[in-house]
Amino acid sequence: MRKILIVDDDAPFLQALREKIQSLYPLLEVEACTDPFQALAVLKREKVDLLIVDLEMPLLDGTKIFNFAVSVGMDKNRIVILSGREADYLHEQFPMGTCLAVLNKYEAKQKAVLDMIFSSMQRKAAAN
Repeated sequence: MRKILIVDDDAPFLQALREKIQSLYPLLEVEACTDPFQALAVLKREKVDLLIVDLEMPLLDGTKIFNFAVSVGMDKNRIVILSGREADYLHEQFPMGTCLAVLNKYEAKQKAVLDMIFSSMQRKAAAN
C-alpha cells in the first residue's frame, strides 16, 4: 500500500480528489487534511509516499508544510504543490527541481499530471 497525504483547506476539492483516487487507484491509501496542523502531525508520525499540498491556506501555507516535510526527512521529489494560481507564478515560487511538480489544480492538463503520478504509484504498489 502506498500512502498519499493531501492537504487542502478547500474541503469539496479535497473530498473529490480523495474519492477519485480511492475509486481509480485502490492500492493507494489516502489521508486528507483540511487542517494543515493535522498534516504536520501525520508527517511526524508516519511514512508518506506522496504529499500533495495546497500553496495558499490560512494559518499555515503550503510552503511551510513543504519545508516541514523536508525537515523531517521527506524527499522533496515526493511533494506536489497545488494552487489556483497560474503556472508561471508557481514556477517562480518553486523552480524546477524544487519538488516533484507544481500544478494549477483547476486546469485539466495539470490534473492529467496527477493521474500519471497516481498511476505510477498504483503500478509500484501492485508489483510489491
